[in-house]
Amino acid sequence: MGAGSWTGGGAQGGALPMMKGRGGRRCRTGSGDLRDLRDQRRSSTMPTLRSSSSQLHSSSSPSSVSSPLHRIVAGGPRGLSASSSSSVTVPCDDRDLDQASDGDSESLSAGEGSDFEDNLRRNVKKRAAKRPLRTTPVAKHPKKGARMVHAHGQRESEPPASDLFDAVKAAKSDMQSLVDEWLDSYKQDQDAGFLELINFFIRSCGCKGTVTPEMFRKMSNSEIIRHLTEQFNEDSGEYPLTAPGPSWKKFQGSFCEFVRTLVYQCQYSLLYDGFPMDNLISLLTGLSDSQVRAFRHTSTLAAMKLMTSLVRVALQLSLHKDNNQRQYEAERNKGPGQRAPERLESLLEKRKELQEHQEEIEGMMNALFRGVFVHRYRDILPEIRAICIEEIGSWMQSYSTSFLTDSYLKYIGWTLHDKHREVRLKCLKALKGLYGNRDLTSRLELFTSRFKDRMVSMVMDREYDVAVEAVGLLILILKNMEGVLTDADCESIYPVVYASNRALASAAGEFLYWKLFYPACEARVAGGRERRRSPHTQRTFFHLLLSFFVESELHDHAAYLVDSLWDCAGPQLKDWESLTSLLLEKDQSLGDVQESTLIEILVSSVRQASEGHPPVGRVTGRKGLTPKERKIQADDKVKLTEHLIPLLPQLLAKFSADAEKATPLLQLLSYFDLSIYCTRRLEKHLDLLLQQLQEVVVKHAEPAVLQAGAHALYLLCKPEFTFFSRVDFARSQLVDLLTDRFQQELEELLQSSFLDEDEVYNLAATLKRLSAFYNAHDLTRWELYEPCYRLLQKAVDTGEVPHQVTLPALTLVYFSILWMLNRISGSDASQPLSPQKQLLSLKGRMVAFCELCQSCLSDVEPEIQEQAFVLLSDLLLIFSPQMVVGGRDFLRPLVFFPEATLQSELASFLMDHVFIQPGELGSGHSQEDRLQIEKLHQRRRLLAGFCKLLVYGVLEMDAASDVFKHYNKFYSDYGDIIKETLTRARQMDRSHCSRVLLLSLQQLYTELLQEQGPQGLNEFPAFSEMRDLARRFALSFGPQQLQNRDLVVVLHKEGIKFSLSELPPAGSSGQPPNLAFLELLSEFSPRLLHQDKQLLLSYLEKCLQRVSPDSSCTWGPVTTYRHSLSPVENTAEASPQGYPRSKKRRIEGPSRQHREDISSSQEESLRLNSIPPTPTLTSTAVKSRQPLVGLEEMEEEGGSELAFTQGQPRLGTRRSRSSSPQHFQTPVNASGPGLGNRLTRLSLMEEDEEELEIQDESSEEWQGTGKSSPSEHGLDLLDSTELNIEDF
Repeated sequence: MGAGSWTGGGAQGGALPMMKGRGGRRCRTGSGDLRDLRDQRRSSTMPTLRSSSSQLHSSSSPSSVSSPLHRIVAGGPRGLSASSSSSVTVPCDDRDLDQASDGDSESLSAGEGSDFEDNLRRNVKKRAAKRPLRTTPVAKHPKKGARMVHAHGQRESEPPASDLFDAVKAAKSDMQSLVDEWLDSYKQDQDAGFLELINFFIRSCGCKGTVTPEMFRKMSNSEIIRHLTEQFNEDSGEYPLTAPGPSWKKFQGSFCEFVRTLVYQCQYSLLYDGFPMDNLISLLTGLSDSQVRAFRHTSTLAAMKLMTSLVRVALQLSLHKDNNQRQYEAERNKGPGQRAPERLESLLEKRKELQEHQEEIEGMMNALFRGVFVHRYRDILPEIRAICIEEIGSWMQSYSTSFLTDSYLKYIGWTLHDKHREVRLKCLKALKGLYGNRDLTSRLELFTSRFKDRMVSMVMDREYDVAVEAVGLLILILKNMEGVLTDADCESIYPVVYASNRALASAAGEFLYWKLFYPACEARVAGGRERRRSPHTQRTFFHLLLSFFVESELHDHAAYLVDSLWDCAGPQLKDWESLTSLLLEKDQSLGDVQESTLIEILVSSVRQASEGHPPVGRVTGRKGLTPKERKIQADDKVKLTEHLIPLLPQLLAKFSADAEKATPLLQLLSYFDLSIYCTRRLEKHLDLLLQQLQEVVVKHAEPAVLQAGAHALYLLCKPEFTFFSRVDFARSQLVDLLTDRFQQELEELLQSSFLDEDEVYNLAATLKRLSAFYNAHDLTRWELYEPCYRLLQKAVDTGEVPHQVTLPALTLVYFSILWMLNRISGSDASQPLSPQKQLLSLKGRMVAFCELCQSCLSDVEPEIQEQAFVLLSDLLLIFSPQMVVGGRDFLRPLVFFPEATLQSELASFLMDHVFIQPGELGSGHSQEDRLQIEKLHQRRRLLAGFCKLLVYGVLEMDAASDVFKHYNKFYSDYGDIIKETLTRARQMDRSHCSRVLLLSLQQLYTELLQEQGPQGLNEFPAFSEMRDLARRFALSFGPQQLQNRDLVVVLHKEGIKFSLSELPPAGSSGQPPNLAFLELLSEFSPRLLHQDKQLLLSYLEKCLQRVSPDSSCTWGPVTTYRHSLSPVENTAEASPQGYPRSKKRRIEGPSRQHREDISSSQEESLRLNSIPPTPTLTSTAVKSRQPLVGLEEMEEEGGSELAFTQGQPRLGTRRSRSSSPQHFQTPVNASGPGLGNRLTRLSLMEEDEEELEIQDESSEEWQGTGKSSPSEHGLDLLDSTELNIEDF
């Protein structure tokens, strides 16, 4: 087939090849064939040749679809009944054929919407049903459980149609016995048996209706299907193939097994009887064209499984034909005296029979393919498409001579672009079965050239399992089709070895192995046995690995490359002998970068073998290791430890001068089985290691290598080891050396007025070494706190201490305090000599150090400021009230509460160093981009430290306004941190959190007002940003309006007060300066209930009367806010639980009248009941009424301020309502010694002196509790673009 066959669209594009018969003859359709068929039927009673579409006509037209079904009942040839004992020939009436070929015009109207029936009627010829020309014996005694049949062939009573269905569903009996039983019943009564089979498939679709004998006789297939469709109950949307539950779990497997067994048991008898199989195919074809999903899905599955079974039968027939041909040729080639004419004649008869059977099977297969597959492979339901693709793949593998052609392959190629994951997955699995067979690849060349680009691009599929299958397919192509994948194709796959998903990365690693490493490094096979890989081969492997990692420049960490290759090249990567020999050889040709990379590969392979899990950030999906894997892991750990213990000192000695290489070598100790030092008597190597460790620490001052050295010494300093005293002595020597240096250099610094650069560097390096070791080891006995504190005190007082010295000194004092706290916490608090003196001493040191850090916050060096902020945040969190949790009440004297000045300085630092103008981050490849990313990470750490102080109650909640007001502007940088803080704050105190949100908006508004003035304030871009922030805050309340009702109403009320808090100048007609704040407040209006909007409108009018007696004033912000509260804006209002109201909701007359009464009397009444009465015909379950709290009269001219009352439903259902009126609580901001007083936060929320105080009993569940509503954990509707972390 030419390339043009790939360009056809859909199922109709290109000619569909028919199944080939003997001699390469194709079975075609047409009027000439039909006439030939009539002639053959007139002249002979031999079985006729079945064309590729001989039974398609029986399922094509609505009327003629039922012709085999109808003909059996209404006058067509029938089989013998149970009482028949004579042989009957099969009559063939020409009128049947004429009607089948010519008289279908009237039947077209009966099957509306069936494209299968309309398309195939034009080119399909009809085959008359045949019956075996033999009698059907009657059992003298019916089998147990068999159906009793009368002598005239009709059932005594119609059996239940669910016998087969229930048996298949139960899947308890042998499927072959079940099919045999059905065959027995079919032979006794063919019509009833076939009806039972039809009803089995109908029941399997989930339809409760059945096909009765009356329907079978008088209705066409399309009419039967239409009738069943009307009886189908689709309310649940579930049917046996998709129904949940254990009873349906194995139904699909049993269903497919029944179809397979049915064909297998009928392959020598009923399979070639035109009645059952033709009509079954006709029924399944009609059902597969139904608009009912259950019919279409189930019938397509049955048809495709039937086709698969027929393919197996056709394959067996093909093998029998080949055997028969060989036997015939052998017999014919014998001499005249040895040749047996009877044998030749029997072989010819057998060949003719096999040819007829094969043609009939091929006709059935073509009917199923063209009637079902061609239409359903592009079905709207992905499960149906997946079934079709899975089955056609199995046909191609099992019967490649007929199906492995471009005409069939194109369906898989087209479906590679399917939008559904499961379908693409089936395509790739089908292709893997084909490309995995080298004998078939020669027939896939045209397909490969057409769809190779698509297969390569699927490596980047959004679904990981699809991408894994795509890489596996490309591996098979790489193995079995040389030269097909170009270098460009391979280079597009190489980066996937660094993917975050381990399955995908491992598959890409296998591809890399077969492409680059296998040709050069695979072991040679000599004498039939694989010999051990030679050292030269291993060196070649590591050189190739080095060149790939270094030259590709795809990633900075070799650990991910090692993990990707671990499954396919694990033995090579665990060849630590070759690795270390490469590193230790003197005359090596490795460069500096290659040495560093090789060391990283060594450490990564050691870590992988020792820990048995992938590196950080790579998702594996597995929960643990199997016992076999754990045993391999333990053996590998012993092997690597025994090999590397003698060589580690040598490696450190060679690379100790290079910190970048010494750091990973020191990390090797983390993966050793250190007990081997004792059990194998390797203490001499331990001494050499300690010497090299001390040398590395003394040589370097980089934090990474110092931390690695300190951690390595920590691993060795465990009391359970017999060599602990030896290691402890080495540690003491090292710390003594560093302490002496520090004391000497410190005295020089304190006494001299000037230090040169070398002296500063030496002192800073010594402090860095001590600080690194103080992090891992308790150095309290060396008493380093006092000299370091004196050094810091001088730095704060005089500013003469270089910042290189100040930074490690701060960290050293910090660790000193923590180690002292650790000693006190670990002591027995029940002893009478409880460390009260130590507690006081520690508290004094901690307070003094906090004061030093507070002073450093104003230092000129940004590094010192940031370090002081981090240490201060950690100390405040450690010494917060949380430290007494867990039965440690004796630590209560250490609890420290920061003063207002300290809180203020922390907030000011946050404004100056974190919330600065965000910059555009680059791709991260340049040095400048990496520096910006590192700075962003540092700012995120600073913000996280401050937010932790808020969440744990160290700082006042009002301080969170400094964070929340930047939520929208810095969303891309800190959105996740601020959102989590907002969620935690709401869980702590919902009422206070809502006030903080309002406070954040008020602060931003006041800042803009001071910068720009009151004129045209809402026209500035900053005001638009504030509206976006207000909208995001409003969405954070979630859809549960009743739960947040009091909070939102109070927020509106406080916002109205703030907007009218300052009056315009006397005699001026201008608007109040804060009036534009109402536009921000309108963003919260959709969160209000309808009745609350009415009350707020009334409250707004009263407040405006106080500001401007002219009731006709139409200021822009007021108009906007009124519009947001008007009833026409109620379109966005949801039902009390956040769901849209039903259109059929009853409007209760009393409730409406009640609201009108309230509206008319609200000018005279202080209490406006906003609760509609309980509607009729609803649940009467209401909670007990809450006591009303008295309202205080307000002493103010011209009237009183509105007091909001509301009913707070407490019921969990949608219909249950509470009719008890309760009151909102007006928030009162109590002044206190907090940061808010110093930052004038509370001045923005200052209460009106004449504001009445309303106590709300119902607000207790929202205030002072640590619980949150379920809506608090919902996603913010604007947060759909969370951090988009690339996989690789």
